[in-house]
Amino acid sequence: MKVTIDQDKCVASGQCVVAAADVFDQRDEDGIVVLLNAAPPAELAEDVRHAAAVCPALAIEIEE
Repeated sequence: MKVTIDQDKCVASGQCVVAAADVFDQRDEDGIVVLLNAAPPAELAEDVRHAAAVCPALAIEIEE
């Protein structure tokens, strides 16, 4: 699994962090998503898929 984010699309809702805190974080100054792990381990795959699904801006892309 490879994860990419589009910070320009991000609306700082934080849903990705709630869903997969080991993979996503938010910048302190504006809440925009920060990718912590572009190649998360298999045990986090379902959380990452959930994060992408609940992102209101569709700023997360997953390549399986």
